[in-house]
Amino acid sequence: MNLLEAIHKRRAVRAYRYEQPSRQQLRTIIEAASWAPSAMNDQDWRFIVITDRALLDKIAKKAKAWILSSAEQNEHLRRILNDPQSHLLHHAPALVIIAAPAKHRWATENCALAAENLMLAAAELGLGTCWIGMIQEWLNSSEGRTLVGLTAADRAMAPIVVGYAKGEIGPVPRRNPAIVWIGDNERLVEDGTGIQPVGVPGLYGALIHP
Repeated sequence: MNLLEAIHKRRAVRAYRYEQPSRQQLRTIIEAASWAPSAMNDQDWRFIVITDRALLDKIAKKAKAWILSSAEQNEHLRRILNDPQSHLLHHAPALVIIAAPAKHRWATENCALAAENLMLAAAELGLGTCWIGMIQEWLNSSEGRTLVGLTAADRAMAPIVVGYAKGEIGPVPRRNPAIVWIGDNERLVEDGTGIQPVGVPGLYGALIHP
């Protein structure tokens, strides 16, 4: 599988088989994550890998309770969270938490780049992934930090579940990208449906098409 194939085959998987990815597979996707670019080549990320099923269930339960008690949710989300069958980690057999020093200026960007590498590498290995943003704030709470062994200096940036998908997941339709092309003596806007020339009055030109 080449890179473009992996990009097109990656899916947000929310139903997993019981089978556990091997430690070598998990190491491979983490090594791929570590090859992501980082500001000033700081490589300040840390990886916490959890495969203890009892702990994964506990994380899902604690995070769900914390979300329900800490903020008002829209009716749809509250209904999902109140469903006793809902599992915030989708019963995945592994959770990889990408963390970085909270005080680092570019920690969020660095970890997001590492996360994308990890998810694409997983797709190449036939593994499914899903970035579970809903548990991120709980992971950074005192209770969450203690439970997963996150240091006081670090902040969880990208919690990603990993495992084998239950069944085939089709592609989600994508909109055509909106693009502004700026070249010699031209300004063109692709609005996702067609290409339209744009005038160039003033210093910056009319780069935004209504």
